[in-house]
Parts: sequence; structure tokens; C-alpha cells
Amino acid sequence: MLDFLWNLGSFIVVLGILITAHEYGHFWVARRCGIKVERFSIGFGKAIWRKVGQDGTEYVVAMIPLGGYVKMLDERVEDVPEELKDQAFNRKTVWQRIAVVSAGPIANFLFAIVALYLMYLIGVPSLKPVIDTTRANTPAAQIELKEPMQIVAVSGQKVRNWEEVNLALVGHIGGKELDISLVPLSSTTASEKTYTLDIRDWQFDPDKESPIGAMGLGIYRPGIKPVIALVTNGSAAEIAGLQLGDEILKVNGQPYQDWNDFVDVIQTSANKDVNLTIARNNEQLTIIVTPQAQTNANGETIGIVGVSPTQIDWPESMRFQLEYGIVDSFAAAADKTWQLVVVSFKMIGKLFTGDVSVKNLSGPISIAQGAGTSADYGLVYFLGFIALISVNLGIINLMPLPVLDGGHLLYYFIEVITGKPVPEKVQDIGFRFGAVMLLLLMSIAIFNDFSRL
Repeated sequence: MLDFLWNLGSFIVVLGILITAHEYGHFWVARRCGIKVERFSIGFGKAIWRKVGQDGTEYVVAMIPLGGYVKMLDERVEDVPEELKDQAFNRKTVWQRIAVVSAGPIANFLFAIVALYLMYLIGVPSLKPVIDTTRANTPAAQIELKEPMQIVAVSGQKVRNWEEVNLALVGHIGGKELDISLVPLSSTTASEKTYTLDIRDWQFDPDKESPIGAMGLGIYRPGIKPVIALVTNGSAAEIAGLQLGDEILKVNGQPYQDWNDFVDVIQTSANKDVNLTIARNNEQLTIIVTPQAQTNANGETIGIVGVSPTQIDWPESMRFQLEYGIVDSFAAAADKTWQLVVVSFKMIGKLFTGDVSVKNLSGPISIAQGAGTSADYGLVYFLGFIALISVNLGIINLMPLPVLDGGHLLYYFIEVITGKPVPEKVQDIGFRFGAVMLLLLMSIAIFNDFSRL
């Protein structure tokens, strides 16, 4: 329940900030174009806060925080007194109307830059993207690894941490090939070695693995101690009496080898006894644990006991703080925002070509979970999440669906080309079509959200 409330609260905060930024973009440009703004509302429905400013605009915060709007004086909506007609939206030039409508998405892109600027000023704790294995029958199988290697570029794009690697890989979905440039982790002077990977058959399910794993890249991880660091409440381990700090010495009478072997034994022993020899307080004990049966994502029955091992700390040489100065942070934020915009547009295009499944669409539930998780990790990660959602909100609003900003812009650019407005009957049909399409997309996204729960 607490997780639900935390996610919901984080979602409302994120949505409130981004809607405010978006609507303020419309508001600010409308005022500069001499348009009278009657209402600036964050949310829909009944007002929970209202104030009329000295400029005559009614500022509102409403009950339903799923959107917002800027109500401008418009003769197409209501009768306008003669003395105010020059302040009506419909009386402005087509380029002024284009400026007002496009200002919302632009504000979202600018806000993303601000959020990322603050993130880079504070600094992002990061790990170097180092691989030590590749998986057979994957695009990365052709990479020869004799020692841990650091990924320094993907198709010429420099990458510094795993997040940047992930973003670069996603942009190549549906492509034919990509280049990965590597340098040995043990040397700072060795030259880069670049591999061209065939990705024509590369596919991945984001619900099951990351682009990195699907590519076949084995992330380097420091060793694992067979010392229990977590026992889940109500798990088989807790029922059997396992405790924090217990060290696993033997599994079914065989000396412990590594954690993967231990996991294999547990997963293949659903509802079967497993004998563990452990060390606790300088004594050896034998504990019998019965893994609980669970169905995995592939529909297979596996055993779980509900414990986690102790992770050896990452070497200092692999950890770094991704941060910039006051000036350089702006350049880095603008570059990252541009990368997010490009990748997002590519993903939308790949949805239409079929390279990306509609199953990848996410709705409000996934956004709420992401907001809560990023807020849990701290301000830096929360800022990065807000920037990502802000970019996506801006791009979605630019889609040429008549009910969105992009649809209005489409009509206005047709007006620029033809010299006359699109007939109202055509616009009305377009708005109805756009509403249906938007409802369909939202329904798919929400269905995907529930299927992931």
C-alpha cells in the first residue's frame, strides 16, 4: 500500500510539473502575441484552487491531474465583444497561431534541458560500461574477449556509462548493423578495436531483458560472496531458518562453487528438499530448505528460496561521477535532450514499420512506477526520469493527430500552403478521428501496463 501511495504521489508530482511547463509555453507565447488568456488550468474537473490575476487570467488547479489547458479568447468558441476581437486567437496571423501551439512541446524540450542541466551539475554516480563475456547465437558472439573490455562508442557515438550504451543500442532496433568500439580495461593507452555486428535478426522483449542482454553483451560484475545479505519475509529461506550473514559452504553435500550453480540447483528443486551446510558464528550447521514453486516468464516451473548474496564492491577504477561545470552542463544537457528526441522519433517510426511491437507502449501505471522508483533512488535519478518523460510528452503532442498540438500545426501549415484555413467540417472530422486514435493508443498502453503487473 505504501509503495502504491509513493508511486501515485511521485506520478502526480511529475505530471503536474510537466503539464505546468507545457501549458506555460502556450500561455507565455500567447501573451506575447497579444492574445487574451481567460484561464490557465492545471488539471481538469472541479477547481481545488482558483485565483484571478491582475492580468485578468483565471489561474486554476483542478481535481483530476491528468492534463491541463490554456483557454484563450476565440470567436469560434464564444461571442467576443467588439473591443476585444483584436485579442482573439482566431484573429492572429497563421504564424502567430503556429508559434502559440508549438510553444507547448518546445517548453517540454526546454524543461528537459533544465532538468538534465541540474542533474549534470549535481553529478550522476556511474559505472564504466565493461563487458567480460558474450553469449553464443547473439549479434555480440563475434566479439573476441580475452579480458574485460570497456565499451567506448556505439556506431561512432561516444558512451560513458551503461545508460548511454542502452540508449545508443535502442536507436538501432530494426537496423542492419552497428559498430561497437572497445578498449581493454587494464590499459589506458591501447587503441580502440571496433567490431561491426550484424543485427538484422536482433530482437528483444523489454519485459524480459535489456537491449544490452539481448545483444549478447555480458556485463562485468565483481565477485559474489556466498554470504546471505537478504532473506525475504515469508520465503522458503525464512521458514527453514536461514539468517543474514550465513555463509553457504555446501549444497546437497557438494562444496559450493559459485552463485550461478547454487541458483541452478534451487531452480531445479521446486518443492524438493535441498541440504545446505552453512557457517554461522564460527559453527557449521545443516539446514534443509524446500524451494517454493513459481512460474517464470517462459511458463516454466522453477524453485525459489528468497535469498540474495553479498555483492563485492565495485572497483574504484570503474566508478566515476558523471558531472560537468556550470557551462559544460548546459552543452551536455542539450546534447542528451537531442539524443532522447532522436531516439524517441525513431521508436515511433519503428512502431509503424513493425520493428517495435505495440506491446512496448507504456501508460500511466508504468510511468507512475518509474516515477516512484526514480524518486526512491534520489534527486539525480528523478531529474533524469522527468527529463525523459518531458521529451516524450513533447513528442507525443507533436504527433499529427488533430486532437493534439501536432494536429493543429498540421492544419495551420496547410493554411500556410493554400492561403486559406482548413474548412471547419474537415477539422471536425479530423478531431473525431484523432480522438479515436488517441483513445486506441491509450487503451493499448493501459492494457500493456496491466499485463506487466
